[in-house]
Amino acid sequence: MGGIEFLKGHGTQNDFVLLPDLCGRLDLTTERVAALCDRQRGLGADGVLRVVRASALGVASEGEWFMDYRNADGSIAEMCGNGVRVFARYLVDAGLAGQGGFTVGTRAGDRPVTVHPDRSVTVHMGPATITGTSVTVVGGRPFSGVAVDVGNPHLVSVLDDDVAVLDLRDQPDFDHDVFPSGVNLEFVNVLGDGALRMRVHERGVGETRACGTGTVAAVAAALHLAGTDAGESTVDIPGGRVLVTVERGSATLTGPAEIVARGELDEAWWAAAGR
Repeated sequence: MGGIEFLKGHGTQNDFVLLPDLCGRLDLTTERVAALCDRQRGLGADGVLRVVRASALGVASEGEWFMDYRNADGSIAEMCGNGVRVFARYLVDAGLAGQGGFTVGTRAGDRPVTVHPDRSVTVHMGPATITGTSVTVVGGRPFSGVAVDVGNPHLVSVLDDDVAVLDLRDQPDFDHDVFPSGVNLEFVNVLGDGALRMRVHERGVGETRACGTGTVAAVAAALHLAGTDAGESTVDIPGGRVLVTVERGSATLTGPAEIVARGELDEAWWAAAGR
């Protein structure tokens, strides 16, 4: 019996297992996703990207391909900016889409993408909407933040202290009444005009090396605090650097996308992981 095809990729070291499942036949359970993402008993990743035709899932999309994204704990997520870039690069490398512009379907809606000749990818992320304010607590210390919706929920705290000193190993506390489905938490330093540094604790994952929607949220929040709703900024995260442009009602994210490896999952492992 043949194995199940997989690829491993990352966008600014936010890493993913890709599962090409064009006709939607895999039984992608919570248990299997969690096992795949486990760095001891599986391949290890921040999440799983299933590559599937939108029509196979009955999803309404202008694009042929749907990014079925799952967090490392197996929970379903609406959107992942770094994941879309890796997903788009895979489609081009596999001959499933042509280099240039096309549309990827996500649970947060369609996302137009452009794959550049160097295989970096620009993603049209949709609007970054300021929804209010709230507070998160790290190591007993409260930090006020700006709530931002980028198709998924974020709380961005802009700090005077160096974000490098924060201990994000444990889940920071947050207001569950404001964020009943959890929240991605970004901690940001303003480095200068058009330059930010960020760390992130992702919902359902923990601290990651990067978060695409989080970088968009960070730029939108910093602009909001500066009294504007449009601008451009680089964002340095532990995994590298991306460029974010925010305008009223829209945002773009540009950054690298790497495919690291490909292979086959053992059928017996797959069966056992589902139990």
